Order: sequence, then structure tokens, then C-alpha cells
Amino acid sequence: MKVLSEKHLELSQTIASLIGSIRTEKGCQRCDFCQSMEDENELCLLEEWDTQGNLKGHLKSERFRVLRGAMNLLQEPYEMIFHTVFHPAGMEGI
Repeated sequence: MKVLSEKHLELSQTIASLIGSIRTEKGCQRCDFCQSMEDENELCLLEEWDTQGNLKGHLKSERFRVLRGAMNLLQEPYEMIFHTVFHPAGMEGI
């Protein structure tokens, strides 16, 4: 997320107030809020979910709605990237 410099504090406070409760949502394995070392106005929210169903539940939640509303403070549209990790049984030895 690329935030407007004058809105950096406001967005950071909003996200910081949400991550604790996001971490308690069913299936949340990780929720971290990061700032780029090169550009303090470039922020990242990294979340990991145990199932696609729990992720979908989060994306429909009130917390996510608040987070999306806070995205109005961004300088440019935000990007969401989804990665799926597959752990096939019996492949441990390969």
C-alpha cells in the first residue's frame, strides 16, 4: 500500500488497532503490519489463513470492511496478492 504522507499516521493507527482482533479470528495464523525500509509511506499487511473458507469469512467481516474503508487514505490503488500453499501427503522425502 502506498499511503499519502500526510495520512501515514492515520492509516497506521487504524491498521494497528485492527491487527490484534484480526489475529483472533478463526483460522488466522499470522497478521503482520510492515513498513518498507526504503519508503516509509509504503506499507504492507501480511496475513496467513489456515483454510480458504476462513479467509473468505475474514474478507466478509466487519474488520475487513473497516480496513477497506481506510484504504481511501492511499496514494494509489492497493494490491492484494493471494498465495496458496499445498502440502501433499507423502511428498516429505522428495
